[in-house]
Amino acid sequence: MAAPSHGAVVVGVGRSAEDLTTVRTAAGEAAAHDRPLHLLHAFNWAASAGPAPAGGTRVDAENVLEKARQVAGDAAPDVPVSGEIVEGSPVEALLRAADAAFLVALGDGGMATCPACVPADAPAVELASRAGCPVLVGRTEVAPPGPLLVGYDGSPGSRATLRYAFDCAERRGSRLLAVRVVETERRDGDDGLLAEAVNRHAVRHPRVAASCQTVHGDPGAVLLDRSRSAQLAVVGARGDGPVRSTLGAVSQHLLYHSPAPLIVVRGLDGDAGDGS
Repeated sequence: MAAPSHGAVVVGVGRSAEDLTTVRTAAGEAAAHDRPLHLLHAFNWAASAGPAPAGGTRVDAENVLEKARQVAGDAAPDVPVSGEIVEGSPVEALLRAADAAFLVALGDGGMATCPACVPADAPAVELASRAGCPVLVGRTEVAPPGPLLVGYDGSPGSRATLRYAFDCAERRGSRLLAVRVVETERRDGDDGLLAEAVNRHAVRHPRVAASCQTVHGDPGAVLLDRSRSAQLAVVGARGDGPVRSTLGAVSQHLLYHSPAPLIVVRGLDGDAGDGS
């Protein structure tokens, strides 16, 4: 049941219960954005000792996809679902799909429940660092029915992220909380910067109940704290740094530790502006 991933929400599917939770989350995003869902199961023959497994492994892979299809159908009955089994690295398969996808999704591998871990080479980190489209990182626990949280720092990337977050909040029918964190030593005094940006988007999205907070402190710590009660956290891949293939400190911190599902926004048209 392979199908093109153009414009789809593409989710990497494995054998764990966490993967099925991520499928549910991805199906919800597909439903909210009126996109099809494409299930992608990849296995790496090179990682197996000895010769490639016989046909039973293919049957197992098909069973994994079928279970994921059932979970997606229960979570979002009206979303068209397709599936694909590929050989090789799951991350590389998702990176290829990202070239034509609306969003790619993968579970976090338990990072959020392991505070001492700093897995720089974890699949979710690698995908969020390299994909050419927004990346949804799923969590093991179901998120609370809180607001959609978005971080904002005034950079061009964060303006695109705020625009994306407003669209997500409107499609989900959720509240939006935009937070700008000014590092304590800066004290730049421009407390109206975030309010102005939020107000511009609120005019275009009148159905979104939006609030904003500008606070002083450590950006990663403040956003992590707010994310504990969020249904979804949205953050830009990084600020205005010259290297687009890496993650900024704040996005990394939330990726490693936030209990909320996280969308790392990158690869959008118009990243250099807020659309105003």
